[in-house]
Amino acid sequence: MNVKYNLAVNTVNAALKIYAHCLPRKVNRKFPEFVKGRVGLNRRIAAEMQGDDTSRPLVWFHASSLGEFAIARPLIARLREKGDVRIAVTFFSPSGYRVLRPEHPGIDHVFYLPLDTRNNVRGFLEAVQPSAAVFLVSEYWPNMLQELKFRSVPTFLVSALIRDNASFFRWYGKIFRKALSSYRHFYVLDENSRFNLKVLGYENVSLSGDPLFDNAALVARSEWSDAAMERFTSAGTEPLFMAGSVSDDRDLALVARALSDHPELKSAIVPHDISPSAIRAIRRALPSRNIALYTEITPDTDLSHVDTIIVDCVGKLAYMYRYATMAYVGGGFTPLLHSVIEATVYGIPVSFGPRIERKVTPAQLMEIGAGAMVDSPEKLSAWIDTLTPEKLAEVKKVTAHYVNHNIGSTNEIANTIFSSLWPKK
Repeated sequence: MNVKYNLAVNTVNAALKIYAHCLPRKVNRKFPEFVKGRVGLNRRIAAEMQGDDTSRPLVWFHASSLGEFAIARPLIARLREKGDVRIAVTFFSPSGYRVLRPEHPGIDHVFYLPLDTRNNVRGFLEAVQPSAAVFLVSEYWPNMLQELKFRSVPTFLVSALIRDNASFFRWYGKIFRKALSSYRHFYVLDENSRFNLKVLGYENVSLSGDPLFDNAALVARSEWSDAAMERFTSAGTEPLFMAGSVSDDRDLALVARALSDHPELKSAIVPHDISPSAIRAIRRALPSRNIALYTEITPDTDLSHVDTIIVDCVGKLAYMYRYATMAYVGGGFTPLLHSVIEATVYGIPVSFGPRIERKVTPAQLMEIGAGAMVDSPEKLSAWIDTLTPEKLAEVKKVTAHYVNHNIGSTNEIANTIFSSLWPKK
């Protein structure tokens, strides 16, 4: 194992322990939460795992954050259907841990992932004793993967993207190339990823659809309605521009200009940050709009003069897209574009910022004419102008075919994971 890597991660681990002692007891910001959540982590994990029925196999899923966890949801549901298994989920980021830890039906345990030191890794695996491990998208923790391989734990990478500029191809990439050998099977999202893994010497690769499609399609098919949105859009008969996961000032600038250029459009804005300061920033950016906050709408609220609703709560976006005629998905001015799949499954055209290198769906949507990359307010406004009734009908048709082509990967992946729990003698 690379000495420099271990020295670096041990130094970070020690520094975070010191920093944790300087923090107040209660913290709400993300980085302090990240630090505090790892104080005595393995000790707390071991205590929680005591009393588990270890005769039932445990499948451990690791997601960096809440967005990646959406990939795991349909896999977990399918594994539960197939047999009596325990499920543990870890997060690197507080965003997923914060949401799932208080309540997690269908999941037995939710933890933070300890930092990737040898001692942390061994303590974690001793406590959890996974029968199989599933990592999502792009997780390559060298010490953890080496220890899983040493313990002969079947390990899988799902919804992987191996780009041409990935760390495996850099001068410092040897340690990460070695880590790949711990994976029993790779499920990749595009042909280029399969080719790159082949260049690295790996043939145990399957090109599969993204389980996110199965999860989003399940949400789209679910019986769900919202009284406020029903009244706001006249039961879905009025055009609605929905800006989902608006993440920063650049997203907001595009959305504000589009709505200024199209005063006839009703809109719903779902910010990624729902803090009071973020809500105030949205209000300031839309001085000409009549705005209502979603959480303040009651059955008696008159929405006849409202043209924009700010959805100041979490957990509803994937369902609310069913009321949209067109969508803009935020985060695309960073490497962390939010899910365009959640909107696509409803058959609506989707626009997004220019940073799409970590996703395959945006480029595919552009190819079939259902998506648009916009990097300026003028481009977003111009794109909306192209969405005639004829264009909307065409997008609905091509996205239905596209979604149907991509759903179904959950069964294949879940079957492989499940069969690894009881290997043939």
